[in-house]
Amino acid sequence: MSDKPSVLFVCVHNAGRSQMAAAWLTHLAGDRVEVRSAGSNPGASVNAAAVEAMAEVGIDISAEVPKMLTVDAVKESDVCITMGCGDTCPVFPGKRYLDWTLDDPAGRTVDDVRPIRDEIERRVRGLLGELGVPAQHWPRTVNQITVRRGPIKSDRAN
Repeated sequence: MSDKPSVLFVCVHNAGRSQMAAAWLTHLAGDRVEVRSAGSNPGASVNAAAVEAMAEVGIDISAEVPKMLTVDAVKESDVCITMGCGDTCPVFPGKRYLDWTLDDPAGRTVDDVRPIRDEIERRVRGLLGELGVPAQHWPRTVNQITVRRGPIKSDRAN
């Protein structure tokens, strides 16, 4: 294990919640946290509505593939977070285990997945605070970017 914290997100199919959580943590922490996600019964692909919802905030998870939960993944992680789906991780001393109860995006529209995505972001930001890792600043949407209007003035002589 490295000196930086490591987090494992687990849900049964590793196709929605855990993929979004891993993407948020990677996006907000950069290389300051090792991030993993897995499932006990991985699906064939990542949920299309989750992919679309994450793309709306500038995070591309379209190339992600659901992964099998392994004992090694748990052993290598400091924090193991199940996503309220009844899945369990092998228990090892010295690990921190959390369960985030979240709605399942399976079978839902992107409109239904957005609130799940936003709740996952909120929880990931809280987790970063608990880990003592500041979130990288980034504009949430184009509408929130401050645009300077008018000519840029310079002190340089022409």
